[in-house]
Amino acid sequence: MYHQKNRRKIITLIAFLMVGNWSVLAQEINWDSTVRPDIYKARVDLFRSLPHSRKDVVFLGNSLTFWADWSDLLGDTRYKNRGIPGDITFGVLERLDEVIQGKPAKVFILIGINDLARNIPDAVILQNYRRMARRLKTGTPSTRIYFQTLLPTNDSFQKLRSHYNKEGHIQTLNAALKEMARTEGFEVIDLHPHFVDETGKLKKEYSWDGVHLTLAGYHRWAEVLSNGKYVKWRH
Repeated sequence: MYHQKNRRKIITLIAFLMVGNWSVLAQEINWDSTVRPDIYKARVDLFRSLPHSRKDVVFLGNSLTFWADWSDLLGDTRYKNRGIPGDITFGVLERLDEVIQGKPAKVFILIGINDLARNIPDAVILQNYRRMARRLKTGTPSTRIYFQTLLPTNDSFQKLRSHYNKEGHIQTLNAALKEMARTEGFEVIDLHPHFVDETGKLKKEYSWDGVHLTLAGYHRWAEVLSNGKYVKWRH
């Protein structure tokens, strides 16, 4: 326990030094980089067993990614689902080698809301985004990298309390992600404005618990990607 606490402090201090955000030092060190959902190993083992192609388009993330059958939704078997419910940025980094080894044509990343629910500091999350981008660019230079902005949440559902009321953090991360894209050589797809209502919350018609998406929400996501010419949606 002592070793793990020191490890978290070191990670936070490194993130502070790299990001330069004094607010990091004011945040209580009460988070764990090693937590993984129970399903994590089974999903990663499955991913590693599947065939890979340089034509693949990989959707990488947590349950928001997981609950969409991307190949069926978009109408093309090239679209691969690499979502794991409950995953955090550290979990994605731990399994990123599987994506890199496949050298896909594109990778779409949406990750971070579970980090916020587990009190992982913004600066640490941002540093993990940077680590993902750099590892992908080094390991598979031909892959086009797309980070997607975090979606809003809606606390009126009263189901996932640890995930709600993080909008300040979400806005900070989304803005910083756009700035990071300029220096790290990836593209940002800004999903957030397409899902937020006039009060700043996730639109009720797009969610069933204030975090996860309904079919209408996934259709909206696919529409944003299709309209931006990032994917071809055969619907």
